[in-house]
Amino acid sequence: MPKGSAASSDQTYVDGRWHDGNPAVLGPNSHAVWLGSAVFDGARAFDGLCPDLPRHCARVLASARVLGLEPTIDAATVEAVAREGIARFPAGTPLYVCPMFYAESGFVVPDPASTRFVLSLRFSPLPEPTGFSACLSPFRRPARDMAPTEAKAACLYPNVARAVADARARGFDTGIIRDPADNVAEFAFTNLFFAVDGVVHTPAPNGTFLNGITRQRVVSLLRAAGITVVERAVDVAEVLTAEEVFATGNYAKVQPCTRVETRSLQPGPLYHLARRLYFDWARAEGG
Repeated sequence: MPKGSAASSDQTYVDGRWHDGNPAVLGPNSHAVWLGSAVFDGARAFDGLCPDLPRHCARVLASARVLGLEPTIDAATVEAVAREGIARFPAGTPLYVCPMFYAESGFVVPDPASTRFVLSLRFSPLPEPTGFSACLSPFRRPARDMAPTEAKAACLYPNVARAVADARARGFDTGIIRDPADNVAEFAFTNLFFAVDGVVHTPAPNGTFLNGITRQRVVSLLRAAGITVVERAVDVAEVLTAEEVFATGNYAKVQPCTRVETRSLQPGPLYHLARRLYFDWARAEGG
C-alpha cells in the first residue's frame, strides 16, 4: 500500500514492511511468548495530532533496555516509522500507536541480539469524558525490587488486568491501587489526581508505577497556569474524601472520576481546567 493511501484495516510494521491487520510474528518458542520479554508504549494520533510522540518513542527504548533487550534502532527511527504508518490512514483518523520490542530467543535471560521491533496502529477513537467509577483494589503495585516497574512491560499487565476484573465484578470501572507501603499509587492503568481547596495532589513517583507522559504534561500545564500541584505520598482516605478526582493516561488523556466507592462526584473546575489545558496544548504544539 503506498504511503498516503487510505488504510482499510489496522496496520502493523515488522521487518521493514507494512501488513494489514495482525500478522503472525511470534511462535511458541519465542522468548516473549513463554518468558515475557515484551515491552511497548502507547501514543495517540487524532485530528492530525500526535502529542508527545518523541517521548513515547524514547520511552519504549528505555523500557526495552530495562528488560535486557538491545534495540538496533533509535527513537528517531521509531518515530519516523510511526509517522509513516499514521500517513497510511485518512487524515485525522483516531489511532492507538503502539511501538514494541521483544526478544525472540534466550533461556530465562533474553538474548539481546534477538531483539525485534514491531509497531502497530489500531483504529481507536478517544473515549468521551463521561466519567468512570473506582473502588479500592485488593491488589497492589510491586516495588522496583519485585518487578521491572521502570519499564512499560507486558509482564506487568496481568496484575493490572486482575485489578480491573475485580473492580468490574463489584460494579466499578477500575481500581485504586496501593503500593507495598499502603500509599495510593494510581488507578489500575492510569495516573491518579485529586483536588482539595483549589490544590491538586497526585502520588509522587516512587518506583512502583510509571510516571506517565500525559501525567507529566498535565502537571507542567497546571503549574504553568498558576495551579499548585503537590506530588507526595497519598493516603487512601484522602482520595475517598476529595472534592475532585480525575485520571490521566495516554488512552483517554484526561478523564473525571464520578464515583469513588459509594460516593458520587461531579467533574470539578480543576479537572475541567486540566483537560482544557491538555487539549489546547496538543492543538498548539502536539503534532
